[in-house]
Amino acid sequence: MGVSRDLSVVLSGVALQNPVIPASGCFGFGQEFRQFYDIDMLGSFSFKGTTLHPRFGNQQPRVAECEAGMLNSVGLQNPGIDKVISEELPRLRQCFRQPLIANISGFSVDEYVACCAKISECDQVGLIELNISCPNVHGGGMAFGANAACAARVTEACKRASAKPLYVKLSPNVADITEIARACEAAGADGLSLINTLLGMRIDLGTRRPVLGNQMGGFSGPAVFPVALRMVWQVYEAVTIPIIGMGGIATARDVIEMMMAGASAIEVGAANLVNPCVCKEIIEDLPRVMDELSIVNIREIVGAAHG
Repeated sequence: MGVSRDLSVVLSGVALQNPVIPASGCFGFGQEFRQFYDIDMLGSFSFKGTTLHPRFGNQQPRVAECEAGMLNSVGLQNPGIDKVISEELPRLRQCFRQPLIANISGFSVDEYVACCAKISECDQVGLIELNISCPNVHGGGMAFGANAACAARVTEACKRASAKPLYVKLSPNVADITEIARACEAAGADGLSLINTLLGMRIDLGTRRPVLGNQMGGFSGPAVFPVALRMVWQVYEAVTIPIIGMGGIATARDVIEMMMAGASAIEVGAANLVNPCVCKEIIEDLPRVMDELSIVNIREIVGAAHG
């Protein structure tokens, strides 16, 4: 009989049955993916980025293909916090019983605070993921995440308003991600999520114009994995709070590598759009890879690559 492999992790007191979490924007509110497998097998998932008011999002086209990845410029399309709470979460309760991660965005500190206060009252939510790093909107998102003082200000305000652990999602589109990470930790963040997408673009050679309606968008997919891994490594060295690592993860081996760099759990983004069953396949393959690498408890490998 083989050795039992323990996939469970804990994020700021919130217990997850495994470390695999679909990333916000790549899993909606779970309804489309439940057609393919039992999504209750996931550790959690970060639901669609939610703002105080409904948003239609950016003009089309919103997606462009790239080598080893994709660009998106959806622009935080969502029904608004009140409809998420009154409609999406009750519907989700029928098929998902694990703690949820609420991805919250805004265009002012007051908007972030209002959303955090509202979503904190929902018992389905285990963690709040404060998105201060979206590159696809103007006047919000990355504007907060690109400056340490701004990041600290919104983190501190939301921490006061939130009854749930607060994880701040960091942008890679900065000179020094560790400076932002330290500022968020000092302002009271319970954890960090990184990385959000890299800012990129494509040009249509026929029209000689940018492919995306918003001109630029967020680049994600396998090509960004080494960049994400490097930034998780750096932030792990800089802070003491837990990290959720993401960026180009598509296999069980990627999960192990990201956790060795310092992540306590991981999120899978663009790979869900290529293969809707990828998270299921990763969870099922993790015990085999752990066995191959003589890992009994997945928590033991967090930060294992550091001296």
